[in-house]
Amino acid sequence: MSAEAASRRADRPIRVMVVDDSIVARAVLVRMLEAQPDIVVVAEARSGRAALAALDVHQPDLILLDLEMPDMGGLEVLPTMIERGGRRVMVVSSACSDGAASSLHALRLGAADTLLKPGAGRLAGSFAQELIEKVRRIAAAPAGQSGGARRALAIAEQDLPAPSPAARGIECIAIGASTGGVHALASFFSVFPSSIQTPILVTQHLPAPFMPYFAGQLQEMSGRPTRLALDGMPLAPGAILLAPGDAHLGLARTRGTVHVKLERRRMPSGCTPSVDPMLSAVATIYGAGGLGLILSGMGRDGEIGAADMVTAGGEILAQDAGSSVVWGMPGAVMSSGIARLALPPASLAREVADRIESRGATPWI
Repeated sequence: MSAEAASRRADRPIRVMVVDDSIVARAVLVRMLEAQPDIVVVAEARSGRAALAALDVHQPDLILLDLEMPDMGGLEVLPTMIERGGRRVMVVSSACSDGAASSLHALRLGAADTLLKPGAGRLAGSFAQELIEKVRRIAAAPAGQSGGARRALAIAEQDLPAPSPAARGIECIAIGASTGGVHALASFFSVFPSSIQTPILVTQHLPAPFMPYFAGQLQEMSGRPTRLALDGMPLAPGAILLAPGDAHLGLARTRGTVHVKLERRRMPSGCTPSVDPMLSAVATIYGAGGLGLILSGMGRDGEIGAADMVTAGGEILAQDAGSSVVWGMPGAVMSSGIARLALPPASLAREVADRIESRGATPWI
């Protein structure tokens, strides 16, 4: 167990609310959770509406949410749960099979994670172990705190010089994200102008079966052509290339054309795909013409590549703590002084658009 998780156990147990319309499923989930010394179930509810009524009274740290319920379903109630006190929600539902639309929809709305709920007769064994591990991991991750974001922002602004008005135009945007990243990407692209033709690379931590569907979701939310990256695929103006679930998104230049070079080496973060190789590749290929964004996510993936980008003359911006589901990855680049600014995703979109419009971008032919 991590030091942070151990500290939480010493202070108080993880407070969980279980929301499921099946009395059998609720009973089994509660039994699994309360068998752990560091977890306590503070409330149960059979519908979204009942859960909202119990939310402020019981103040859970984490909500386990079913999707298919009477009265008010999980997808309907999820955004309200998050808005009311920044609750962390893990969706546990039979609708969350690998690559399922419901899983990606829940993540897009702000769920911290999803877990497939097997049939009532199979709610044991590996499912119980995975459930407990995810509950602990989500609860132990650094929470978004607006004050922390303001302090980190102040430090970054003091330590880093202001960008030069004559700085090189932005030639490539690289975005890395993990837990909470799907929701952050939706917020970013809801504001980012479709007229901007700078090519965009995205690495989002998701299982490989999710990636084809997520590429379609990313195209829908961005209004841009979006493809899963394949070896040799060229970067294109205004288009998004998404790292596949089984490889890192690297780059190479051949006869003046920048194209994808997938990598499968093990990275220090242990993540596949990892944000680090993507950012390092942008640093090598584009130098001062690269711009990296680190959005909500657990751990420190992206910190190494972000340092490479800054060393090469590029720039890193981060999501702020207050809007992040987990302020791990963006918090790492802020606390180390690599990132210049920390802002909510929509504000990051405006910031990037303003920089491109004021500094220009390399024209694509």
